[in-house]
Amino acid sequence: MGAVDESRWRRERDRAVAARGAALERQTAAEIARARELVARFAAQARERGLRTSRLTARPYRGRARYRTGLRGWYLRPDGVLAVGEDGEFYVLTVPASVRARFTGVSPRPEEPRLVIGEGARDGERIPLAELLRLRLDAGDDWPS
Repeated sequence: MGAVDESRWRRERDRAVAARGAALERQTAAEIARARELVARFAAQARERGLRTSRLTARPYRGRARYRTGLRGWYLRPDGVLAVGEDGEFYVLTVPASVRARFTGVSPRPEEPRLVIGEGARDGERIPLAELLRLRLDAGDDWPS
């Protein structure tokens, strides 16, 4: 392969990689937008149905401590790791362990939801977001908090 052919091949490869990257970014942005719609709709429906909110707490990646967050909303899983706030935002309520946080609390930031929760997790931990939200709505106030 000559220097000219190799240079052309590299340019074509770089263009293909850039095009694939751009397509993946567009796909991810569309998925996040759809997931945000689902989460916002869930919050509206939960309010309409009068579902009781809970004070949301965060927990460390390891350990059993609980930290206040100042947020209210609805837990989506019994383990309390995922929640939708009254603000219609999606929260993953795990944080680094901190002695200070036991006294001051933590301020989790909203996360970008995905259409599939637990992607790449063990069997049985993967669930479409729409199904998880439906299950939570159907459970009403009979949900572990």
